[in-house]
Amino acid sequence: MGIELILRIFSKEGLTEIFDLIESQELELSENASRIFRLKKNYLQTIDSVIGFLQDKNPTLAYRIVEGDYLPEASRFEQKDDTDWAFGTLGIRDKARYLSTLYLEDLGDLISEAIDPHFGFSRYAEQLAISAQEFDEMDEALQDPNGLLDDWLWALLDEKIRLFEPRSVAFSVPFPGNLYGALKCAQFIKSNYPNISVWMGGGYPNTELRSLKDPRVFDYVDYITLDDGEAPVRLLLDHIVGNIAQEELKRTFLRKDGKVKWVNNSQVKDIPQRETGTPDYSDLPIRDYLSVIEVANPMHRLWSDGRWNKLTLAHGCYWGKCTFCDISLDYIQRYEPISASILCDRIEEIIAQTGQNGFHFVDEAAPPALMRDLAIEILRRGLSVTWWTNIRFESSFSADLCRLLRASGCIAVSGGLEVASDRLLDLIKKGVTVAQVAQVCNHFTQSGIMVHAYLMYGFPTQTAQETIDSLEMVRQLFESGVLQSGFWHRFAMTAHSPVGLNPQGFQVKNLYPHPGTFANNELAHEDPSGANHDLFGVGLKKSLFNYMHGVGFEIPLSDWFETKVPSTSIPKRYIQRQVNDEPELVYKDQLRILWIGELPELVYLDEENVDLIFSGKKEDFALELPLDFGEWVMEMLSEISYQQPLNRLKVIREKYEANYGDFQELIESEVWQILKENGLLII
Repeated sequence: MGIELILRIFSKEGLTEIFDLIESQELELSENASRIFRLKKNYLQTIDSVIGFLQDKNPTLAYRIVEGDYLPEASRFEQKDDTDWAFGTLGIRDKARYLSTLYLEDLGDLISEAIDPHFGFSRYAEQLAISAQEFDEMDEALQDPNGLLDDWLWALLDEKIRLFEPRSVAFSVPFPGNLYGALKCAQFIKSNYPNISVWMGGGYPNTELRSLKDPRVFDYVDYITLDDGEAPVRLLLDHIVGNIAQEELKRTFLRKDGKVKWVNNSQVKDIPQRETGTPDYSDLPIRDYLSVIEVANPMHRLWSDGRWNKLTLAHGCYWGKCTFCDISLDYIQRYEPISASILCDRIEEIIAQTGQNGFHFVDEAAPPALMRDLAIEILRRGLSVTWWTNIRFESSFSADLCRLLRASGCIAVSGGLEVASDRLLDLIKKGVTVAQVAQVCNHFTQSGIMVHAYLMYGFPTQTAQETIDSLEMVRQLFESGVLQSGFWHRFAMTAHSPVGLNPQGFQVKNLYPHPGTFANNELAHEDPSGANHDLFGVGLKKSLFNYMHGVGFEIPLSDWFETKVPSTSIPKRYIQRQVNDEPELVYKDQLRILWIGELPELVYLDEENVDLIFSGKKEDFALELPLDFGEWVMEMLSEISYQQPLNRLKVIREKYEANYGDFQELIESEVWQILKENGLLII
C-alpha cells in the first residue's frame, strides 16, 4: 500500500490533481511552495521519467539529470552537498539519484504545506503517534474529513479488497509513522466491509500498546497481537473461521463488553526460530520500489539506496544489559540464535525467489560467533551475497574476524557507540570502552567494511563537559578514518528499559508516573543533575553532518553551538593513540585457525625444494620452501581450509612442534606473515 500510494502521488496524473487542487483553493503559499507551483509544467514533464530512473528502469536518464538543467530545483537544492566531491566524475548514476531525491523532497515540502500537513515519505502523521499516551488526538484526526491522499489510499485499498475478497486483513505497524495509515485503512474496511476481521501487530504495538486500555482503538481494529506473531496469528486465524473460542487466543487484545480484554493462552508455545520458515517475498512488487540517496555518504545511504532482503541471525539480543534499551521485552530479552546452515538455506531460497542477493540482518546486535559461522558457511557454499548488520563494538571483532566477514560479502556494520564517555558507557552497561570501540572500528575499516555509529546525548546525569568530550571523541574517530557514518539521537526514557523501570536509580524523575490509556513507551522525565540537553542537539547534528563528508575537523567545537560550551578535556590525538597502541595478537590455543584462500598448487622443483603457487583474485604468487616443510604447509592449509570443520590453533601448534620445534618461530617467520596477508586467519 505504501509504495503504491507513493507511485500514485508522484506520477504525472497524481501531480496534475495536486496542482489543480492547490490552484482551486487559492492558498497563501510560502515563497518556496510558490516557486514549485510556478514550475509545475517542468515537474509534470519530468516526474514519470524520474520515478522510472529511481526504480532502475530508466538508467540513461542519469546523464540528463547530472547536467543540471533537467530537474526543476527549489529549496532542498540549496542544501545539496558538493556532488563532484561526493560522487567524482564517474559516479553519474549515484549523483543523479541524489539530485532526484532532492527533487522529490521539494515536491514533498509542497504537499506538506498545501495538501496534507501529515505527509512524510516514511513517517506519515508520525507526530500523532509519538508519545501519544491518550488516543484523543489520533481519533480526532481519523474523524476529520478525508484529504486527497486519504481518498487515494482508500481507493487503492478498495481495489485490493475487491481483487482478493479477504476474510481478514492484517496491518503491520513497525513505527509511529505507520500507525495513522494503518488505522485510516482499517477505518475504511470497518465502514465498507464490516464482515472483514481487522487486526494489527508489529513493533509499535509491541513497545507502545502493552498497557492498552482505551476501547476506542477497537472501533478500527478487532484484534491487536503482541511479540512474535507465528503462534498468535495461527490461533487468531483459527478463531476467525470458528475453529477455536476467543479464550484460546494468545497474546491478543480485543474488546469485550465495551472494555479492552487481554487474552493469553500460555499453554500454546511459540514457534522456535529454526522452524518459522523463510520470509516470502513472492507477492511484493520489488521492482517498483525507489532507490534514493538522501545523504551523499557511502554508509548512510544503505538505508534507502537499493533494496535489501531482511533476515535475522538470532531472536533477541545476546548482550541484553544496556540500561536505555527495552531489555525487559521478549523481542530483546529472549535470545535464540539460528544455525549458520539454516540461515544459508534461507538466503539461497530468498535469492532464488527475488533474484537479489543483498541482505540486511536486522538483529538488535548480531552475535560475533554466529557471524563467523555464517561467513564460513557462505564461503563453503560458494554464495555471492552482499550483506550488512547491526553489532556491538566488542573486542571479539578482531582484525582477522573482520577480514573473514569481508570475504563473505559483509560491506558495512552499524553499532551503538551511544555516549563516547567511559563513565557513561559504564552507567549504560554497554560493556565497551571508547578505546575498544576505536580499535574495533579500525579493524572493520582496514578490512574494507564501512562503520556507522549510533550516538546518544542526554543520558541521565550527562554533563555539558561529557557531551563536548563525546563530540571530540566522535570528531577524532572520523578524522582518523575509522568511522564513516553516524547519527545523534536524543536519549529517550522508555517504559520497558532499566532507566524507565527504575528512574530513581539513575537520578531522573518520571514526570508522568501513571500510564495513559493508549500508548506508553517514551516517558517524559527530568534530569536535575545533568546538563540542559536542549542546548546541544543542533550543534551535534551540524558538526556530524560535516564530519561525515570529511570536512570541518579544524573548526573549534564551540563554533558549532549557539551558546557557550566548555572546552574539551580529551587529548588531541587520543583516538589515534588508542588505535596505534593496540596490543599484538596473543596466540592462544583455544583460538581457531582458518585459511580462506584457495589451496595452492604444490610443484616439486627438485629433491629438496618445492613451490607453493597461490592464485589470488588479482595475481599469483609463489613460496619456495624446503620439500618437507612445503609439504607440511600444504597439509596444514588443506586441514584448516574453510571447506573443513574449524580447527583450534592448539592442533596445528602440536603438529608443528612435533616436527619442527618452537611454534613461536613459525609465527615470527616471513612465511607465516605472507600467509597471514593472503588468507590465513586466527579467529
